[in-house]
Formats: sequence, C-alpha cells, structure tokens
Amino acid sequence: MTVLYAVIAFVVALGPLIVFHELGHYWVARWCNVKVLRFSIGFGRPMLRTTRGRDQTEWVLSAIPFGGYVAMLDEREKREDSKVQYTEAELKRAFNRQSVWKRIAIVAAGPLANLLLAVVIYWVIGMIGTQEPRALLGKPPAASLAQQAGIEEGDEVRSLNGNPVRSMPDLRWQLLKLGLDRSDVVVDVIDSQGQSKNIRLNLEQFSSSDIESDFVGNLGFVSLPSPAVIGATLPGSVAERAGLLAKDRITAVNGQLIKGADELRHAINKAANTNLKLDVDRTGTFLQINLIPKAETDNGVKVGRIGVRIGAPPLMTTVRYGPIDSATRALARTWDITTLSFRLLGQMLAGNLSVKNLSGPVTIADYAGQSAQLGVMVFLAFIAGISISVGIMNLLPIPMLDGGHLLYYAIEILWGRPPSEKIMEWGQRAGLLLLAGLTALALFNDFSRLLS
Repeated sequence: MTVLYAVIAFVVALGPLIVFHELGHYWVARWCNVKVLRFSIGFGRPMLRTTRGRDQTEWVLSAIPFGGYVAMLDEREKREDSKVQYTEAELKRAFNRQSVWKRIAIVAAGPLANLLLAVVIYWVIGMIGTQEPRALLGKPPAASLAQQAGIEEGDEVRSLNGNPVRSMPDLRWQLLKLGLDRSDVVVDVIDSQGQSKNIRLNLEQFSSSDIESDFVGNLGFVSLPSPAVIGATLPGSVAERAGLLAKDRITAVNGQLIKGADELRHAINKAANTNLKLDVDRTGTFLQINLIPKAETDNGVKVGRIGVRIGAPPLMTTVRYGPIDSATRALARTWDITTLSFRLLGQMLAGNLSVKNLSGPVTIADYAGQSAQLGVMVFLAFIAGISISVGIMNLLPIPMLDGGHLLYYAIEILWGRPPSEKIMEWGQRAGLLLLAGLTALALFNDFSRLLS
C-alpha cells in the first residue's frame, strides 16, 4: 500500500466527519436563531469562498484542511469585520446573549452529530449485510486459558454469557468488553462433531498489560488456520516451473509436517536459494515436488519466494439485519464503543493502561488505507469508528475543545455566573498546551509503531 493511497483514504474518511461535525453546530445554531457569520472547513487563509442564506453566511474552504469551525455573532469576539455595525435586533441573536441551555445545545451538537453519523453508518451496514469470518477457533496455545478450559480446534463459538456471537470480529469485540470487567464468561460452542458444550472462563487473572496487547490471543482464542493450499501460481514463477498447481495441498516440507498456510509461508521464506522437497496432496494423489525459492529482499531482509498465493479464504457468514433490528444494533454498537472508549481513557488516567494506546493521524491514515483495500463495507465501518472517536475527543473537558466549553457552562449553571475572562484565558492556554502534548504523544506512538 502506497503512502499516497493511505493519504487519500485518510482525507476521504476524515473530510465528511469534519463537515458533519460542523453542520451539527450550524444546524442547532440556526434552530436557536443565532446569527452564523462563517462556516469554514479548515483553518487559516480562505481559498474558496461563497455567501449564502438570509444571514449572508460565508461558506469557506481554508488552506489548512484539518478541522473547521462555525463562527457565530458574539460580542466578545474580535473579528476581521469589527467595523461592521450590527442592529439591536441582530445583537439579540448573538451567541453570548443566548441562555446557557441554548449555548450547551449548540456546542454539544457537533460531537453528537458525529455519534449520530456513526449510528446511521452502522444501520446501513447492518441492512446491506457484510461477509465476515465465522467464529471458528484453531488449536489454543499450550497453557492458555482457552486450552485449560477445554477449547479445541474446530470449535465454533455461538454465544458469550448468552449473547449471540455472529462472527469472529463479533467474538473479539465481545471478549474485549468482558475483559475490562475481568469477570467469568460462559462460552457456548459447537465442536467439530456438532456437539454443544458450555465452557467457563475466569478473567480475573488477566492484567491490564494482557488487555492492552492482543487480549483475545492471550486468552487463547485464535482463528482456525488457513490450510496450506496453493491458491494460484504466477506465470513464469518458480512454483509454475516446478509443476505446482492451484488447489495443491502441501502436507510436509523436507519431511516436516505442515499444519497451515502460515507454517508453509515461514518454511518458504527462510529457504531462499535452498532446495525444498514438498509433499503434495493433489486431490487424493500424493507426489513430491522439488524447488528452490528465489531470493528477494523484503524491508531489508532476504526471504524466499516461489510466486504463489498460499491459503484458502476462511469460511464466511453473512451478517445482515432488518431495518428495525439493524437500527437497534447500530445504537447499541455506537453506545458500546463510546462507553468503552471512555472506560479505556479512564484506565489510562488511572495508570492501569499504557498511554501507548493513543494513536495519531499517521496510524489513522494507515488504517484508513488498509480498510479501504478490504472493501466498501469495511471502509464504512472504519469511518463510523473514527466518527465516534472525533465525537469523543471533542467531548473531553479540555479548553479549546467543545467539552471545555461545556465545562464552563456547567460551572455557570452551578455558580450562577460564568467563569471570569481571566480564568477562561488561562484555561485556553492550559488547554492548548495539553492538546499539543497529546498530539506530540500520539505522533510519537505512531512513529514508534512504524519503526517497530
């Protein structure tokens, strides 16, 4: 995946989220009869500008495309058009003259619009349906909790604590939520013989480090491995010249049994310019094929390549719901992700989870590119998740963010008067420093992940 592809996917994902966020502020401001002076996508110097509506609102595309703002008439603000004289009727529509409840509604509308957008996207995805891997489990690692509890290769998870599990991604999501509670989990599975069994897992022994890494893998829940089957051979490749065909199953390499696609890839990768003897099962006919993997360089490391696609696609299931059921699940999923995100933030503040879990624009761009390559539905689900993140971030009680303004309004309700301008000025400075620090930390984590 090229950097340009990731950047394009990042812009396509983030752009509509910014617009929808600002439209939330705009729509509620208009509903509260507040005069809107400018609607800007981006910051800095305006590049494109037009005027629309009875208030002659400026619609602007600015030079720095990260973020945006809705500028409303406010007597406390010093503006470029400070020479413009407003009538008393217009000043009554100023933001600062509105009741605290109207101001709360206008400010909260942006983050809530992002959460609403996520609900709509999940609703549409649920109705259209997605193809997802079935919750089929591979052999759990030795001494893992799943292995000790009796999970076996070929088991398919049907429910957790009575909640249906529709797919492998659903299983991972539910296990992560339950892991934060560190409580008992009853797993209902169907084994490879079609027999049902209930397995109880005790998650109390798991630490925060287990949860913030590969928690599901640490439990011992691994996907059923893809078989060591040749998917296709490239024309003129080492594999084609040696006589390998699509659908050939490799059972051993140099006498060592091969149990799955990953083992076969590893055996080929480490055998650059070395003869390999492959035991092949060709639809019931057994034969041996000798070949020498061609040496290639991958990220500075010499690896062997034979020019094949290895592995069969996983068994899939269609996950689809009716309009009402999909809407209910979309609301529940958005609520679950939102509450889980706040819980994770709380765990970070309490020191129970590492701040290494914070991600910045580089990681988001990387995930945007990867999800875009996996298909429209996956990319839409990614956009919904980022929309929730944007909403959550803006609700944090940090001056400079919507949540900081909501904090000021809460103080105003409790004290009967707004904080002084000096307090708000110092709050803005502290908020700016905090945001700069969080941004630097997120970027540090981004580049640390790339380098590792």
